[in-house]
Amino acid sequence: MAREAIYQQSSVDEEQDQQDRQLRPQRMADMVGQRDVIERLQIAIDAARGRSDPLGHILFDGPPGLGKTTFATVIGNELKTAVQIANGAGLKAPKDLIPYLTNVAENSVLFIDEIHRIPRTVEEYLYTAMEDFRIDIVLGEGVNARTLNLDLQPFTLIGATTRAGMLSAPLRDRFQIREHLDFYDLDDLSEIVRRNAKKLDVPVDEEAAMEIGRRSRSTPRIANNRLLWVRDYAQSRSDGKATYQTAIDAMKMTGIDALGLDKQDRNYLDTLIRVFGGGPAGIEAIGHTMNVSIDTIEDEVEPFLLRFELIVRTRRGRMATPKAYQHLGREFTGNSEDLL
Repeated sequence: MAREAIYQQSSVDEEQDQQDRQLRPQRMADMVGQRDVIERLQIAIDAARGRSDPLGHILFDGPPGLGKTTFATVIGNELKTAVQIANGAGLKAPKDLIPYLTNVAENSVLFIDEIHRIPRTVEEYLYTAMEDFRIDIVLGEGVNARTLNLDLQPFTLIGATTRAGMLSAPLRDRFQIREHLDFYDLDDLSEIVRRNAKKLDVPVDEEAAMEIGRRSRSTPRIANNRLLWVRDYAQSRSDGKATYQTAIDAMKMTGIDALGLDKQDRNYLDTLIRVFGGGPAGIEAIGHTMNVSIDTIEDEVEPFLLRFELIVRTRRGRMATPKAYQHLGREFTGNSEDLL
């Protein structure tokens, strides 16, 4: 049974990866949103190609789902070169990083996701690799130790992080290009939904595309997930066409409201308002009351609620704003001055 469960999970992951590749843009011209970032990168790419030099190392930072991995793959396609993909959490020792560095081809791209999770001992190997395109490997110990110098092909390192502040200054300063990815507006999200619906061969109304985008938390990855669910719902409960009403009914079934809040988000707001009188309340108290881990609340729930001004963090704890009361259909009973 365990082996069968692992196989089924592997099949699900492969299907998800295939869908991601299908929906992910392949060229800069196909990308929607982040126009200022795209324009600067296009200039750097054109200049590097004109000189036949490797593109300068790039660091992308921003919340999950905004396209950091997509940018890396698109840059590789624009340069017509190979892209190696690694994850910072998996590079626990220098021996985990060295194969990636020794296998880079000339002017190719090495993409490291969650680069802030690389340990310091591994990070130090990147310094000379990024600046001098070489690594120094120490073999043996004590008086028998010797250093092996390995020259690397010139390459471009692209790092992605959701927590740029956790990067050490020496590593951060070695990136010639640093770009912050912002959240997407409704027009861009609806355009992404329309384009990807065409790739999936799903007829989608203009109003339906706007509604899916409106409930996607300003994040393309979430918009794609919402679209895939609406597609499944339309094929099962409708004639296969994603109309406005179909999108509304599909979102209602999964508990996604007009702001994009799910059941857990509303449970957080309800707990804060009903149990703690709107706050201030500590995150530990909220978590224990909801029976949800603190990490889940901090990483998955609060960022969206903070960005949409539904809660605020004060020195005394979390507090619900009048907008949160209004969204849940409750009368605001607190004092707005307490939020300052």
